[in-house]
Amino acid sequence: MAIPRGLKARQPAAAARSLVLMIAVSAVVLSAVSFFGANAASTVTVVATWAGVAFLVVLAVVVGTTDPRRLDRAGAFVAVGVAGALMACGLNLVTQDSSAGAQAFLAFPVLWAASHLRRTAVVAVTAAAVVANGVVVPLLVPLEVAVSDVLLTGVVLTVVASMLERAGSTQERLVEALEQQATVDTLTGLVNRRVFDDALAVALTGRRAPADDGTALLLLDVDSFKQINDEHGHPVGDDALVHLAGIIRRQIRVGDAVLSRLGGDELAVLLPGCTAEVAVARAESVLETVLSTPLTLPDGSLLAMSVSVGVAHCTGGALGMREFYAAADRALYRAKRGGRGRVEVAPA
Repeated sequence: MAIPRGLKARQPAAAARSLVLMIAVSAVVLSAVSFFGANAASTVTVVATWAGVAFLVVLAVVVGTTDPRRLDRAGAFVAVGVAGALMACGLNLVTQDSSAGAQAFLAFPVLWAASHLRRTAVVAVTAAAVVANGVVVPLLVPLEVAVSDVLLTGVVLTVVASMLERAGSTQERLVEALEQQATVDTLTGLVNRRVFDDALAVALTGRRAPADDGTALLLLDVDSFKQINDEHGHPVGDDALVHLAGIIRRQIRVGDAVLSRLGGDELAVLLPGCTAEVAVARAESVLETVLSTPLTLPDGSLLAMSVSVGVAHCTGGALGMREFYAAADRALYRAKRGGRGRVEVAPA
């Protein structure tokens, strides 16, 4: 069964590294308190304390040697957080220790969870700590004392966890926005040149099936784009690019292709596993749709558009990236020199 996204870590590798460190610190502190105070009060408390230390050591080894993504998929991170809270309360009960220092151990799993896990997981770990503490403390001290201790500890844990989780969520959204900006053209919503180049490199050099149909590259250029900008303004030029990108999306399914804005008014379509005939048919379909679908201007009038398209195709890695681009580019310029609003195909 798949674990819900809300119970997973934001960054599994970072969560695992921090968890190993937190467990190590907890084990060292627990080892130290086994020699004095409530943890050293009897043979039972000493054995319980060192059993806890042994558990933490084994846990640290498991977390440190297992793929963090595998742990995350299994829901191990939230489970460890809840187990840590329950373990701290269990040791407090065995040692009969309700002091502030003993309850402070609850901060370890809660603060770690709030720093690395998503909201649902943070709520689960924090709730486990607060509820378990609320059960244990009244068993150790008079009710009037227990109420104030449990209330204060619960409020502190909840507020701090909430603040850390909110900060982490904000940072995650910022990182996702930056990653989006690094891969997607903000105007058209198509991928940028860097992503397209990576996809093309994989298509040309990746492992192929025996019946591979090859790879096709379509380069599209808006005809008279400078004239559109000069006569109607750059905002209309931007609208023309968005209009063209929308047509390409409708004519060529994203699942079958990689669509990109290479720069300026030049767009590209990568078609892995596509025959030359199918690539030409798709290019002609895009051209016909552009010719039959004018752009609506802000004043309600219609602006007829056309594009020139260059098509290149290769099989078996016969061409490198530069040669493949060059072949499609030469075909594109033949289309422009031949009167624009047409498709030209590079020689096989």
